[in-house]
Amino acid sequence: MEHKTAMVIFQPSGRRGQVPIGITLVEASRLLGVDIEAPCGEHQVCGKCKVRIENGLFEKFGIRSSADHAGSFELAEDEILSREEKQDGCRLGCIATVQGDLLIYVPESSRAGKQVVSKAAREIDIELDPGVKQYTVKMEAPTLEDGLADFERVCQVLEKEYGLLSLDIDIYALRSLSSALRSGDWEITVSVWMDKEIICVRPGVDRIGYGFAIDIGTTTIAGYLCDLETGEVVDTLSMMNPQVKYGEDVVSRISYHMGNPDGLARMSSDVIKAINGLIDKAVAGSSTDDESDQDRSASLCIREEDIIDVAICSNTAMHHILLQLDPEPLGSIPFTPAIHHSISMKCRDLGIKTHPAANVFFLPSIAGYVGGDTIGVMLAETPHKQKPVQLIIDIGTNGELVLGNREKLLCSSCATGPALEGAQIEFGMRAAPGAIERVKIDPVTHDVDYKVIGRKVWKSYSAPEDMKTRGICGSGILDVVGELFLAGLVAKGGAFSPKAHESSRFRKNQETGYSEFVLAWAEETSIGTDIVINQKDIRQIQMAKASIYTGCKLMMQRMGITALDSIKIAGAFGTHVDNHLARVIGLIPDCLLETVTSVGNAAGDGCRAALLNREKRKEADQLWSLVTYIELTMEENFQGELVAATQFPHMVDEFVHLDDIP
Repeated sequence: MEHKTAMVIFQPSGRRGQVPIGITLVEASRLLGVDIEAPCGEHQVCGKCKVRIENGLFEKFGIRSSADHAGSFELAEDEILSREEKQDGCRLGCIATVQGDLLIYVPESSRAGKQVVSKAAREIDIELDPGVKQYTVKMEAPTLEDGLADFERVCQVLEKEYGLLSLDIDIYALRSLSSALRSGDWEITVSVWMDKEIICVRPGVDRIGYGFAIDIGTTTIAGYLCDLETGEVVDTLSMMNPQVKYGEDVVSRISYHMGNPDGLARMSSDVIKAINGLIDKAVAGSSTDDESDQDRSASLCIREEDIIDVAICSNTAMHHILLQLDPEPLGSIPFTPAIHHSISMKCRDLGIKTHPAANVFFLPSIAGYVGGDTIGVMLAETPHKQKPVQLIIDIGTNGELVLGNREKLLCSSCATGPALEGAQIEFGMRAAPGAIERVKIDPVTHDVDYKVIGRKVWKSYSAPEDMKTRGICGSGILDVVGELFLAGLVAKGGAFSPKAHESSRFRKNQETGYSEFVLAWAEETSIGTDIVINQKDIRQIQMAKASIYTGCKLMMQRMGITALDSIKIAGAFGTHVDNHLARVIGLIPDCLLETVTSVGNAAGDGCRAALLNREKRKEADQLWSLVTYIELTMEENFQGELVAATQFPHMVDEFVHLDDIP
């Protein structure tokens, strides 16, 4: 008798698959390589395996998830889960069972294998001129003869000593002004936003003030806590964007909004909670960056009210969803955003937990699919100030391209999809412990050597059972495809070659019908099954890389150039990509290898620049109107170029700088 199964999708890992009806969510997570904390041995006492069942129709995944599909509540859950958690759809993974299709969000506290999010701040030159400056002033106490009001008295001194004119004052600052003046013996420190408004008043000399630069990506969110007096980055924090449960790309989230009356508010609330979570981590002094165990801000005793300025960059869809601007027009031609210009507003109006009078600056958007994150990249890399022609590729769930120099700038967006981040790949996963991140394939023996996240030693120097491999992340997927092509196991068109058919690692999966190549045998994994890359996976990578290459080529044609002075790869993926293999498969145009560099999270760096330098804010608003946006799908030869670019490295374009193509 055939066992009934249901589709279970775990977010933010992106792992999914059919699992037997009746098993617990913890058991399902193990089958799919998603480790959920269960330190009590699933005896229903620790409460560490809390997960959230998402309700609704998720068109992107083709399922309807419901709390009813996780079985009934049990007494142990009533005792452990709070009323708010139950209302929010939380269950214990050791009790809830699979009774139907489920979309399950695993909060960070329940994840055994923490996500690795590479968003480190680079050392870049930023002239310190923050949006909020602090001034300490001393004044005479009022008398019967001089009864000038407190605020006007402060303004008088600030004008005389610092040339600040026509200042306003936030109501929260005004409420504390009189007591601060008197407790400080008429000496106070004021925080002034953009030379316009007093937002904070403290007695005496107290120049503590921090800013928070936040890069909201479709998949990840990164925050940079900066000292506004020195410009120093005192903490870097990052996490997965909780909105991934609504779909891995922006189109699926726009669809979720269109199909659910409260969808926009829910998605906005999720990202606000995530931002506040990062602020809580900064205040507590514990970074969510799993690459470091240092509590860099712990000794600083930072409070929420010490954060007095915020800057945010994101793609246009994330921008609209956060601000609850209708994102539906972004999903159809002509993909028109609600606003291009930057926005400044009070953090309190959004529910962001900072000083109550702090402001948040949103970098402007260029087009429906090119947003403030691309403006951030340009602020950091300054192509508009350079003579050499730069191509900047920001690879994420969506790919944004910038091409040009100080004479002309073009930008575009290409739909790479989430394949390069591990999603929509049979054994794909986000970058977390156990994910294959580097791969080498012997062209003669076809032996596979690989390295997994969380383990420094490659497989060839390890016992098989020590690898505990769980899947493969974006950088590993690119390595695999490039290595298979170089080894002659995959042909130019992307199909497994006759040579592959002779390999002991090649087979045809009888259940799926796809040809596949074994990367890790079951004994090397923690999920008890072989980890493979199949023909469908390779096709996904072909389409993703073709999209990027086609965008680059069409922009170069529009610019009238055939060569580039430099190629910069931005984003977390770019930090780990093998530049040589990127050329081998035709992800980037042919070039000398030394012209290709990784610039890390340039969007976050540019957002930090806007936080710490007010001229960068003005520059940001100039850039959105300076750069010319190209809608690639509307280009006359788009479809033909896309098809040609699916081959490795290309159907017709020569890659003269490659000398190892089989």
